[in-house]
Amino acid sequence: MNPIRNALALLTLSFTLPVMAGSLSLTSNDIAHGQHMSKAHEFTGFGCTGDDVSPHLRWQNAPEGTKSFAITAYDPDAPTGSGWWHWQLVNIPANVTELVTNAGSAQGDLAPAGSHHVNNDYGIRGFGGACPPVGHGVHRYRFTVHALSVETLDLPENASGALAGFMINANSIATSTIEALYQRD
Repeated sequence: MNPIRNALALLTLSFTLPVMAGSLSLTSNDIAHGQHMSKAHEFTGFGCTGDDVSPHLRWQNAPEGTKSFAITAYDPDAPTGSGWWHWQLVNIPANVTELVTNAGSAQGDLAPAGSHHVNNDYGIRGFGGACPPVGHGVHRYRFTVHALSVETLDLPENASGALAGFMINANSIATSTIEALYQRD
C-alpha cells in the first residue's frame, strides 16, 4: 500500500464528509456558497463603506458528542501572508442552531447568551465585514460552523485569531462551510 496515496484518499474523504446526508450542514438567508455577498456585509472603514452586518446562519445535524459550537469567518485571499480573520464567535451553547442577521455586532446583544466574540484582524471584538483591496479581484469568505467536543474554549481575554483558530480546530468534531465571495473594483 502506498502511504501517500492512502493519506490523499483520507484527505479527500475528510473534505466530502460535511456534504454527506445526515452530517452537519450550514445554511443562510443572507449568503450562498459561490455567490457574491451584498454590500451589507462589507466593512465600514479602511475605505470600505458597507453596513458591516454579519449574515444570518443556521445549522443542523450536529454529531453526537457536540457540547458547543463556534462560528468563524475567514478570508484566505487577504494579501497578508496569513489570511484575515473577520469573525470568531466561540462558546455557543449546544442547544443553539441559528444566529440572526447582525448577531456579530459588537454593539448589540444578538449573539447567544454565554457566547464570546474573539478580536478579529481589524482589532475589534465581533464581526468585521469584507474589505478586499480595490482591484485585488474576488476574495473568498469562508463562514464555518464548528461542532465542538467541549462546552467552552479556555481562551485568554485578548486571544489572537490564530490562537482561537487553533483551539477551535483542536476541538472540532464536525464542520460545515459556506464560501461566499466579494470584490471591490
